[in-house]
Amino acid sequence: MTFDEVVMGRRSIRGYKPDPVPRALIEEIITLASRAPSSMNTQPWHFHVITGEPLARIRRGNTENTLAGVPQSREFRTGSGGFAGVHRDRQVEVAKQLFGAMGIARDDAERRQDWVLRGFRQFDAPVCVIISFDRALEGMDDAPFDCGAVATALVNAAWSRGLGTVINSQGIMQSPVVREHAGIPDDQIIMKAIALGWPDDDFPANAVVSNRKPVAEAARFVGFD
Repeated sequence: MTFDEVVMGRRSIRGYKPDPVPRALIEEIITLASRAPSSMNTQPWHFHVITGEPLARIRRGNTENTLAGVPQSREFRTGSGGFAGVHRDRQVEVAKQLFGAMGIARDDAERRQDWVLRGFRQFDAPVCVIISFDRALEGMDDAPFDCGAVATALVNAAWSRGLGTVINSQGIMQSPVVREHAGIPDDQIIMKAIALGWPDDDFPANAVVSNRKPVAEAARFVGFD
């Protein structure tokens, strides 16, 4: 694929084939992602790549804790409240697209809950990549900014190789579960989860392409003729 084809064609994948992803291919993708820019080349990111039984244990722990009402324990700041205004509007818009594609009615509480739990199960992908950064950098804005950059590079690199991904926070909301079964050391702050695998083309939500605001709305040009 050309760069434009990767960027314009990539979309979030929420349904996966069970086929395993070769370790060598994941290493190739991480090598590409690691070329992302970082502040003064500090490269604060770490990748914890999980599959098989350890990932199954994380899924079970996440789901059981969530259903039991255990409060979320994300380690990276979550902000003071939910989305509001236009940001909430965009969140609702893509949710409507996804529920519409899946045929989930507004009053179908059981299927809506199952959809939420898919996030805690990392969307049943065969691989989950946890991104963390060094605790020594806690409180600095550069570290999470750089981790965002490397996450973007990773999902694009994966797409260029035929793999799908979705970045999510639900997969790391029960951080003690993730830390235990992924063996993440205490000197790391868990930031994001990325589900990764071969897209299931028959999964309806995978056809959803979220809208993007136009350049005229997103950008201001100063000093141009």
